[in-house]
Parts: sequence; C-alpha cells; structure tokens
Amino acid sequence: MSERISVRVIPRAKLNQVVSQPDGSLRIHTTAAPADGDANSAVIKMLAKHLGVPKTSIKIIRGHTTRDKVIEY
Repeated sequence: MSERISVRVIPRAKLNQVVSQPDGSLRIHTTAAPADGDANSAVIKMLAKHLGVPKTSIKIIRGHTTRDKVIEY
C-alpha cells in the first residue's frame, strides 16, 4: 500500500536536511539548484534515506516544477 505526503522544497539551502512540520508535511532543505531536475533528484535521495525505502519506490506525483510537491512511496 502506498502513502502520499506533502513536501515543501527549499533549494539552494546551506545544508541538506528533512524537517517535519506540525501539520504532518515535510520541509526539505537541499543544497542542489532547481535547474535540470537536480533538486528533485536530491529530494528523492534524501526522502529515501529519511523514510528507509529504496529510491526507486519514491515518485513525485505533483509539483515537478514547483516547491510544493506531493510524493508517493
């Protein structure tokens, strides 16, 4: 069974980190730039590590080009 979560991406941050928000969403700070999908790749890699799942099981459902994304894993 898959789950969906909302994430807010902060590209070009000073460090990489995943922060849980009180509403259940996640805020992901990444040092990657949003150009050429680099930030999306970094988000998938960080979420895989944070959630303890393989990178291939994480998909961006909505928000490929925006900071607010819906992720399914």
